[in-house]
Amino acid sequence: QLVESGGGLVQPGGSLRLSCAASAFTLPPSYYSMGWFRQAPGEEREGVSCIDSNNEITNYADSVRGRFAVSRDNAKNTVYLQLNSLKPEDTAVYFCAATTRVFGTCVLRSDDYDYWGQGTQVTVSS
Repeated sequence: QLVESGGGLVQPGGSLRLSCAASAFTLPPSYYSMGWFRQAPGEEREGVSCIDSNNEITNYADSVRGRFAVSRDNAKNTVYLQLNSLKPEDTAVYFCAATTRVFGTCVLRSDDYDYWGQGTQVTVSS
């Protein structure tokens, strides 16, 4: 089970920190590569960022690189997404996802992920 939190309403230029808490997984957290995705109304789900199971490799969508930062704390079974310099176009529901099918890297393809959270709303507006 994955549970996201930390979303909300923020002004352009503001920041938020999203958390994704994992529980009831069969394998230890170090077996899972984690991803963050987002979906705006009327849009397809978009890969935002990911981090590999060893906490060594991260990837970002071009639209968020330099503004967002992903991290994980395996001891707490939690993954984080720091959102800085937020723009109105960042408004979306943000989902975290987990997979054991990706090794040595992480990917932003939703089809590679098996476990999904329910999402948390991020709204950027003045």
